[in-house]
Amino acid sequence: MAELAGILRKEIHRYSPGERLPSSRELVERHRVSPVTVSRALAQLAAEGAVVTRPGAGAYRAEPRGGAVPAPGDTSWQEVALSAQTGAGPVPRSVDASGVLATLAAPPPGVVEFSGGYLHPSLQPERVLATALARAGRRPGAWNRPPTDGLPELRAWFAREIAGAGGESGPTGADVLITAGGQSALTTALRALAPPGAPVLVESPTYPGMLAVARAAGQRPVPVPVDADGLRPELFAAALRATGARVLVCQPLFQNPTGAVLARERRREVVRVAREAGAFVIEDDFARSLAHEDAGPLPPPLAADDPDGVVVHLRSLTKITSPSLRVGALAARGPVMERLRAIHVVDQFFVPRPLQEAALELVGSPAWPRHLRAVAAALRPRRDHLAAGLRRWVPALSPVAVPRGGFHLWVRAPEGTDEAVLVGAALRAGVAVTPGRPYFCAEPPAVHLRLGFAATAGTAEITEGVRRLRTACAQALPRGTGEGEPVSA
Repeated sequence: MAELAGILRKEIHRYSPGERLPSSRELVERHRVSPVTVSRALAQLAAEGAVVTRPGAGAYRAEPRGGAVPAPGDTSWQEVALSAQTGAGPVPRSVDASGVLATLAAPPPGVVEFSGGYLHPSLQPERVLATALARAGRRPGAWNRPPTDGLPELRAWFAREIAGAGGESGPTGADVLITAGGQSALTTALRALAPPGAPVLVESPTYPGMLAVARAAGQRPVPVPVDADGLRPELFAAALRATGARVLVCQPLFQNPTGAVLARERRREVVRVAREAGAFVIEDDFARSLAHEDAGPLPPPLAADDPDGVVVHLRSLTKITSPSLRVGALAARGPVMERLRAIHVVDQFFVPRPLQEAALELVGSPAWPRHLRAVAAALRPRRDHLAAGLRRWVPALSPVAVPRGGFHLWVRAPEGTDEAVLVGAALRAGVAVTPGRPYFCAEPPAVHLRLGFAATAGTAEITEGVRRLRTACAQALPRGTGEGEPVSA
């Protein structure tokens, strides 16, 4: 593939900007290579900005453009190039749910849960939820059929939350659909915005449930790398050119699993690139309520300043309350809302009215802001305790970063680590961890683990979990990767 890409890179100057290049069939015959090799070579040139591919129409020499060139030694662009494969056939609708099941499955009794994706029961507002459900059940018409778009009062509440303090350009209640949680909203959005077989741009790494939804719809996820400042706009633009994709799914705030927050200068750039390409940005704002006590002011959602309807926004109450409160929202503007509404009605009919009424009771209660503050205060020491414990006692698994929001730390394992062996050794030692491989839709650059702290009972349990993880690492990590101090209670 590299040899053919080099040949085409030299030959491309024979063509004028915008001129069509030879067809894939011609290139196969001329260079005696396979169609896949041609596809990958063109994808690499597209990722470099040298060509533009148009599904069904072929490849063209790109117009001259400015923009940043990847720094020497930065191979992140390869994730885009290796996954573009513009000549690929239909995508099989097979679903790998292992990453989702790892998050949902409860570990055996006595196992420390570093794999959990929800709040520990002691952090869930169980008493407030019970009161809200009881009051909701007594509301007039609580068991009647609700509007298919959701209760107007709940739609208006979500719209205010999305718009924020200065949201003149944010959505109104009419722009919001109530969904059965965030995963349901994501499923509706992807099915509405991309047909089967279409490429869908995703962050790399990203939440396995997102990859499963796309593949179940017959779509082809294409990775766009994330760094410490979130999604990389120049690689997003390259992926659009390489694939012709018209949808990006991203988590700008406390991204799962890295915890990255999209940098201020990148926020407008991502929306601008999408707008110029005629693409949608699905903003999964799952962590808006999961900020820690030291987070400071949060950046507004991308949708709060999007008068042009580029951003389709997702939000949910589930993560901050209980896995069983499956109430979320999907916000969008323009003609796309009609398509979203149609998919939503066909898939769900509506969210049960008692759940919507209970959500209204909950967010309107004086206990709601107290709960948010309590969770923020509880997550910070858990996060710090896990990060400090890893650095001191298991330095080979030191965190990539320590985010000020979300439920997890993303850690990189030493080179040569067998991920399956490490995960298995951890479970045998009595601690459940989440493997990193399901978070990548292309070849992962290294072995990673996602370690959660929100599902633990507190810092004492985290200390015990780190002790058990240290035992597993002594058995499973390559020799010479370094040991920390003995774990003390």
